[in-house]
Amino acid sequence: MALDHSFDVSIVAPGGVVFEGKAQRVIFPGLNGTFEILVNHKPLLSRLRSGTIVVDQKAIHVSQGVVRVFFNQVLAIIERRKSGRH
Repeated sequence: MALDHSFDVSIVAPGGVVFEGKAQRVIFPGLNGTFEILVNHKPLLSRLRSGTIVVDQKAIHVSQGVVRVFFNQVLAIIERRKSGRH
C-alpha cells in the first residue's frame, strides 16, 4: 500500500481562492523566517511577511497574511502583492 505524502492546502485572498488542492510541500515567508510544511506537520499558527509562497512548484506572491496548519490541512489567508511592486 502506497503512503500518501500530500495534504490539503487552501490559500485565499480578498478577491477569492488563490489555490485549493493537494500538495506535498509548501514554503511560507514567515515573519521570523522562511519555513516549510510537509505532511503530518505539527499544528502551527504564523504570521506571514512579504515574499513568495511556494506550493510544490507554484509561486504565489504575498504582501502579508496568516497561516494555520492543523491535521494535514493548511489554510493561508493572504493579501496579494500588487504587480510591479517588489
